[in-house]
Amino acid sequence: MIFKRKNAKNAKNGNEAAEAPEATADEPVASDAEAPAVPAAGHEQGPFDVDDAPEHDHYIDLGALKVEPVEGMQLRLEVEEGSQRVIAAALELDGSRLQLQVFAAPKSSGLWDGIAAQIEESIAAQDGKIDRVEGRFGTELIARVPAEGPDGTQGYMVARFIGVDGGRWFLRGVIGGPATLDRAQAERLEDRFARVVVDRGDQPMPPTELIPLTMPAGAVARQEPSDEATEADSGLGGRPERGPEITQIG
Repeated sequence: MIFKRKNAKNAKNGNEAAEAPEATADEPVASDAEAPAVPAAGHEQGPFDVDDAPEHDHYIDLGALKVEPVEGMQLRLEVEEGSQRVIAAALELDGSRLQLQVFAAPKSSGLWDGIAAQIEESIAAQDGKIDRVEGRFGTELIARVPAEGPDGTQGYMVARFIGVDGGRWFLRGVIGGPATLDRAQAERLEDRFARVVVDRGDQPMPPTELIPLTMPAGAVARQEPSDEATEADSGLGGRPERGPEITQIG
């Protein structure tokens, strides 16, 4: 499994829209005709609180998040430039991505309903569209923001937002790539999300505050040349610059 590091300019809180997938030659944008299909409602246990989680000694330990490795998966950590905090983990599998961020939440109520409303407002302000669908983890958002593909065609940048309220924590996932609209391709990424273990810790934190992650044990960074090219602005919070470091785990 590969571990990569990427620099992010600013930490995101729970009320902000996370980054969307960048356009690629294989899937530049979704056209107006490609409306997301509404999946059948379902239920799957997980993600897990650390106190209730099954055995996870073989997981990659990122501090507040424990991630189960699978063959072919790449793990990219997003690092805030100023503080060098690890603010997100992105799993790349089968050509698609799942970004994970965890936030502090109150004991008495969840955050997802309010955060989903904030995301809808943000996308609407960018002349985008939101579809609410019922998925494996409850209500999800399919966000589409107008964008131009590499070949000049007009369409949308697309991202799928998932939210799960846990014990004093909220876990947000953002799916990008082919798995955004293809539920069959999304199944393996959904399995990764369902198997996540959250270790909130006992430190008092205000609701919606981002819980920083930690570098996994055994990760040894090495410097690689930077291509100095920045990612195109996705329209969903922007795309941070890629960092110059890459390491191998396992």
